[in-house]
Amino acid sequence: MKKIRFGLIGCGNIGKRHAEHISNLGELSAVCDVSTEKVNQFSEKYKCPSYLNFFDLLDNEKNIDVISVCTPNGLHSLQTIESLRRGKHVVCEKPMATTVKDCELMISESEKANKRLFIIKQNRYNPPVIALKKLVDEQVLGKILSIQLNCFWNRGPDYYLNSDWKGRKVLDGGTLFTQFSHFIDLVYWLFGDIRKIKAYAKNLAHQNIIEFEDSGVVIVEFDNGALGSINYTVNSFEKNMEGSLTVFGEKGTIKIGGQYLNKLDYQCIKDYVIPPILDEKSPNDYGLYQGSMSNHDKVYENVIEVLNDHGIVATNGMEGLKVVQIIERIYTEIENHR
Repeated sequence: MKKIRFGLIGCGNIGKRHAEHISNLGELSAVCDVSTEKVNQFSEKYKCPSYLNFFDLLDNEKNIDVISVCTPNGLHSLQTIESLRRGKHVVCEKPMATTVKDCELMISESEKANKRLFIIKQNRYNPPVIALKKLVDEQVLGKILSIQLNCFWNRGPDYYLNSDWKGRKVLDGGTLFTQFSHFIDLVYWLFGDIRKIKAYAKNLAHQNIIEFEDSGVVIVEFDNGALGSINYTVNSFEKNMEGSLTVFGEKGTIKIGGQYLNKLDYQCIKDYVIPPILDEKSPNDYGLYQGSMSNHDKVYENVIEVLNDHGIVATNGMEGLKVVQIIERIYTEIENHR
């Protein structure tokens, strides 16, 4: 199996997670960030060239196989498209982009270049999520009647004020894009597309700090007829409270909970019991706050398998586009109800 060479764009908190797994599974050949301090830290730790300009990295590092895009959301499409045009495969952090149009351009360029486009959706690897996926796919729960998704996190003023992009509409996109797109992905992955959406949102506690909502309530009807609700906020007092998904089926009820969909909280299923889940993952710890699960190793294992002709892309561009499309539709509904 050949060693895959990666170039990392973005040396922030999530970039640290990527760099760690790249160095363990492949070769981190170059890093780039607009911050001299950050990029020098990465360069020194991983003994690789550093760049302050994304285009300089592409111009000088001809032997890189894959570009990992870990920059602010609003830059994903531009940097992905340019990397594809230069003949590189791309691993793109969530969200894929902040508009469906940009997602379509990314997919088109991937096809033109005949290069792979991998979208980060690491929460699909959470052990309780895998268990639920199996139940849904094998119809153990029977017809799915309704689902309830709760996303109750804390993101205080310092989280936004200490960042040069979080909370800004153009680079961030909104709370559903930055905090909760993984949760929207799981709802789509598990239960399919959404037919109807009603949504309301407000900025209740972050006025003059962020340019969009900090809380929202969404009601959906899936194509399969199931009903769903999505309640989300970043106003949980002092710390993250819950990230949970409750599913009501004809033959069973199940709740995945914890703070990050990392625990099996409840099950009552006809003639079926999910065995104890021992491998409960820990979240990404960023010091002042915590994020979603630390499953990026699984993502990079898939990248390396695919590029060595031993697998298929676990989360492709079309799946990434569908998540952005759902979020875009929710925000359109929110605007319609202002």
